[in-house]
Amino acid sequence: MLRSHTCGALNIQHIGEKVSLSGWVQKSRDLGGMTFIDLRDRYGITQLVFNMETNTELCEQARKLGREFVIQAKGEVAERSNKNMKIPTGEIEIIVEELNVLNQSAVPPFTIEDETDGGEELRMKYRYLDLRRNPLRKNMELRHRMSIETRKYLDSQNFFEIETPYLIKSTPEGARDFVVPSRMNENEFYALPQSPQTFKQLLMVAGYDRYYQIVKCFRDEDLRADRQPEFTQIDCEMSFVDQEDILDTFEGMAKYLFKTVKGVEVEDFPRMPYSEAIKLYGSDKPDIRFGMQFVELNDVAQNKGFKVFDDAELVVGINAEDCATYTRKNLDKLTDFVKKPQIGAKGLVYVKCNEDGTFKSSVDKFFNQEALKAWAEKMGAKAGDLLLVLSGEGDKVRKQLCELRLEMGNQLGLRNPNVFKPLWVVDFPLLEWDEETERYHAMHHPFTSPKKEDIELMETDPGKVRANAYDLVVNGVEIGGGSIRIFDKELQAKMFKLLGFTQEEAQAQFGFLMNAFEYGAPPHGGIALGFDRLVALFGGSDSIRDFIAFPKNNAGRDQMIDSPSPIAEEQLDELKLKLVKE
Repeated sequence: MLRSHTCGALNIQHIGEKVSLSGWVQKSRDLGGMTFIDLRDRYGITQLVFNMETNTELCEQARKLGREFVIQAKGEVAERSNKNMKIPTGEIEIIVEELNVLNQSAVPPFTIEDETDGGEELRMKYRYLDLRRNPLRKNMELRHRMSIETRKYLDSQNFFEIETPYLIKSTPEGARDFVVPSRMNENEFYALPQSPQTFKQLLMVAGYDRYYQIVKCFRDEDLRADRQPEFTQIDCEMSFVDQEDILDTFEGMAKYLFKTVKGVEVEDFPRMPYSEAIKLYGSDKPDIRFGMQFVELNDVAQNKGFKVFDDAELVVGINAEDCATYTRKNLDKLTDFVKKPQIGAKGLVYVKCNEDGTFKSSVDKFFNQEALKAWAEKMGAKAGDLLLVLSGEGDKVRKQLCELRLEMGNQLGLRNPNVFKPLWVVDFPLLEWDEETERYHAMHHPFTSPKKEDIELMETDPGKVRANAYDLVVNGVEIGGGSIRIFDKELQAKMFKLLGFTQEEAQAQFGFLMNAFEYGAPPHGGIALGFDRLVALFGGSDSIRDFIAFPKNNAGRDQMIDSPSPIAEEQLDELKLKLVKE
């Protein structure tokens, strides 16, 4: 071993011991007769001391070390005169007696410090250097800890971890597949799995009644802060269960992770129907850390001569408590916010509830004090509150008001990342209508079971059928979702018919699963939790990139290895592929 201890292990109890440390030079300080070097590894930092008077040659050698040189230092642990209590090794230093340069380093393109001078693009290119910084090291440590604790919990619940294939069959539902050409099967392709969905259902047929996998999945879709082309999910399936069994099991897992990893006790998760989430929050992933629930105002705001409201399908608002002090400048900024192209509102109506019981609004020309009082009463407003109102097409205006609500939550400090409010959103629609293709698509996936009481609606009113599906939402982030599966062949055939599959298409795409259902498929259901998102949530971040060792950028590129990239003509020839040149 090139070290007897790590750079985070030594303390006051080790004084007088002879030790050997290895690591990277964090920084060097030359103070004339003394040279100090901070030596870093992933465990911490230890100060090395070189004395010109006692060992001139060694001190001269130390002064030639550059940042990020890899060195080994041997010496004696001594008590520091100027202690640094901010780090675990801050009470000691090493009086170096022998120094070995294990490898030199070029000058790094940015500082390897907590607050670095490197921009995101530069740090992505040199990701292996970025990973040396403490913030990312802590993120990787958190990710490791969460994977270990997840496995511990699921093992305690008798789950088997079983690996499923990465080279599978492409299916037309869901996001775009990444496809892989097969050299041995000309003009045929594998797909990388968007999810191990069909395999975990086959494992239920096989009798492995509790399966899980912390697994890589792949989706060729546009990227955001919480999306990557390859991502990791905690994939689980259970047999002989109903929805409550699954919610109880994975609520238990979430509580276990919060307690063991974060030291946080969370209350039982409320259950909220999808319809209620949309009505009250304009989102199927509501942030319930704060109020400002939507209040519909059609009955008190329409037919008053204000055309913007009178022509609207929906007039709806939120009550921002104690915000009547907002200035005209503040309100103009809010108006500009909702009019941004990505939100798309045409304007914003406000009402200030003054302390003297009067009201001041942006629509005083159309609404008298009595009318505005009716708004305030309906919205449960008191003196000092601010009403913010939008109008327009129902679905669109709810999404717009959702964005405004979240913005107000941010402005008022109501979205504390150290407060966790999980909930289950349940009773999703089974299907959603696509205007472009003029057919229904599965809102979750084609194997999601409808609610038993809604099955007969599949023939008469498919749009009203509710799914036996559920999402886990924490602080406005969808952490994962799942459903009870269809395990009856006739019901599955009915579902395929609704989705526009012919019998031949259904057999070609999913025949292997339908055939398996002929051999005693048990009732089953499952869930998949976004592991990257869960770790980022625990780390207090909206972005998953810093919790993935080697992520892609917004264009889906790995800047470090320059991928994707062209391949050799010989490889294309082997695959019987030709590039299309414009």
